[in-house]
Amino acid sequence: MPQQEIAGDNNQDSTLLAAIDLGSNSFHMMVARLAHGELKPIDVLSEKVQLAAGLDKNKKLTEAAQERGLECLSRFAQRIVSLPRSAVRIVGTNALREAKNSAEFMEQAEKILGTDLEVIAGREEARLIYLGVSHTLADDLGKRLVIDIGGGSTEFVIGERFEPQELESLHMGCVSYTKRFFPDGVITAQRFQQAKTAAMQELLSIRARYRDLGWSSCVGSSGTIKAIRNALVSSGLSDDAITAQGLYHLQQKLLTFETVDDIDLESIKPERRMVLPAGIAILSGIFESLNIDKLHYSTGALREGLLYDTIGRLAHEDVRERTINALAERYHVDTELTQRIENTALLGWAQVKDDWGLERPVFHDMLSWASRTHTIGLTISHSQFHKHSAYLLHNSDLPGFTNRDQQLVATLARGHRRKFPKDEFKKLQKHLQEPYKRLCILLRIAVLLNRSESNLRLPAIIFRADGKKLHLRFPEGWLQHNPLTAADLQQEADYLKVIDYSLEVE
Repeated sequence: MPQQEIAGDNNQDSTLLAAIDLGSNSFHMMVARLAHGELKPIDVLSEKVQLAAGLDKNKKLTEAAQERGLECLSRFAQRIVSLPRSAVRIVGTNALREAKNSAEFMEQAEKILGTDLEVIAGREEARLIYLGVSHTLADDLGKRLVIDIGGGSTEFVIGERFEPQELESLHMGCVSYTKRFFPDGVITAQRFQQAKTAAMQELLSIRARYRDLGWSSCVGSSGTIKAIRNALVSSGLSDDAITAQGLYHLQQKLLTFETVDDIDLESIKPERRMVLPAGIAILSGIFESLNIDKLHYSTGALREGLLYDTIGRLAHEDVRERTINALAERYHVDTELTQRIENTALLGWAQVKDDWGLERPVFHDMLSWASRTHTIGLTISHSQFHKHSAYLLHNSDLPGFTNRDQQLVATLARGHRRKFPKDEFKKLQKHLQEPYKRLCILLRIAVLLNRSESNLRLPAIIFRADGKKLHLRFPEGWLQHNPLTAADLQQEADYLKVIDYSLEVE
């Protein structure tokens, strides 16, 4: 059954926001009121879904696991039905990253929720967790290490104040390790040590780097760390923080139980018992590998980070803008040229958005970001550079972007020149294929019209759209004085026939 906390607030000068985190162990939802720049939680819901436990040997979510998740989301959906789409963020984490049939689950989930579901990369998850934790702590100077043990992955962040400096997500979690080391619920010292050793082996990839960077404080978040901290406090092994000594004593106490059903620790709820041995083993491995003496618990986590990130987007302080600008700088993009291309593409978008169903702000943003980054592949090679641009956009760590965001921007970059890659658009979700073909057409025309790289301003061009027809009208005589552009537009009309679109120019 869901856990629920409700707080009343009659403040009218406010905005309701919601964040839903589809974790590998639990699904969480928080509805909060933004008033005078501060967030006040209104509803907090949490259900143990254990999506990761439903991954079969072929890395597919079982029907039962999908059903558990969808039933939970049907309850969450009732709470957010009246909120605007821009005020709701829904993300999936490791289980949906791993599942080969995640698209199937996502399609059903989006129908229930009435809005988009985003699957975020591990490092993006780490960034959002750090953001959520940082907003619940004192704004102190000095580096902090933030650790979040989830159901399928564990995130590690070193940062200072609100800025993360090192982000990592490792493939170890309390659900996945339970399946691997405690599948029948039997607890033995050998199994516990195997789980701890596996965690320490996973940590080898970051241990030296993180130790060298160092930190002045260590903070943990989410359910596993909260449960361990509560077990220590209720057992008299700690006043508040998790200490190395307290963790060792808790481990010894755990090994006195034969099965997870026998676990008798005050404050540990029945649904947490199954994954507790794996969670303690992972945290013990982390303490030992990173030489941690004490870890404090923070109530902030991924869903709080999502809410604060949403506030940034609504206030036009979007981390994705910083990411795109940094990417352009890293790959030495000709910003004067891409600015002209962006202006032309957005001019076309503004004129056809109503007729082409591109009114949503996300379409404006995607076209803008693709305009600014479609040439980054030139750093690799001039030949086939549009393919290199797409690869970099799809596979780089881009803070603020979900996996689907990256796929969409990459697809636009891939299709901005030469033959229209219709097969690439077939890889997108069905409801996104037509809108992104249309955005790509606008980008292609903007690139074509700015091909000369001249500083001369383009004339006033009128864009009109009707179904699969796009009409461009130039000032009288302009095309006659620019025969190369006229020839390029004729070739573009031939390219677009492949996707059954027509381009008319006058």
